[in-house]
Amino acid sequence: MSTYVYGITASSHPGLPEGMGGVGDPARPVRILKEGELAAIVSEAPEGLRPKRKDLLAHQNVLSEAGAGGPLLPMRFGSVAPDDASVTGVLAERAEHYRERLGALDGKVEYNVKASHDEEAVLHRVMGENPELRAMTEANRQAGGGTHEDRLRLGEMVVAAVQAREADDAAELRQALEPAAEAVSAGPESTGWLANLSFLVGRDSAAVFLDAVEEVRKSHPHIEVRVNGPLPPYSFVEPGPAQPAEPAETTH
Repeated sequence: MSTYVYGITASSHPGLPEGMGGVGDPARPVRILKEGELAAIVSEAPEGLRPKRKDLLAHQNVLSEAGAGGPLLPMRFGSVAPDDASVTGVLAERAEHYRERLGALDGKVEYNVKASHDEEAVLHRVMGENPELRAMTEANRQAGGGTHEDRLRLGEMVVAAVQAREADDAAELRQALEPAAEAVSAGPESTGWLANLSFLVGRDSAAVFLDAVEEVRKSHPHIEVRVNGPLPPYSFVEPGPAQPAEPAETTH
């Protein structure tokens, strides 16, 4: 039977959720696998596990219960190992790394920030910043719309200007928020987002970070910013980017 892994913590952790209901239907009881100074929070892995709401909540509830008692390295939903022995083998093999991460993530949470452009607002900004685009637009207007080639060239220039603005705004967003976080991790690029960043933030510094997000919204009204958090620091379990500074859905 495969082993489902919720998270990794210290074997001395005072709040290990042994016997708690985990993923699956019926819920698989949570077990603790100890290896030296480390422990893995696991259960049997159900066949054909899918990210259904019930199981996603079960995964989160186990992490919440364990996280309330001390530092925890959360695994993402669907983390499955071949068996218990392979889990304890990884704990032994990567003991130094996991101990370092437990210390580094103690008292920390993750905020995920995604940003996209308001299309009308960014077009207005791009036109305001680029005299050549304004001149071409006016020339086409006076020529009754301009030739097909003129319209095509103008369209290509607008697209290029918007793309350049996306890159600049992504950099400005990161630069504005990095000082309020302890680390930052870039998420996978996806269509529709100019930035997908995860920030590691101390629990007692969350208000400062969220205030920094609000400042970005005020200074960049053409950017729509979505904030998810606080989350367990999923993006910082593995060796992340160099310190300092990049980590569901609540908006501030």
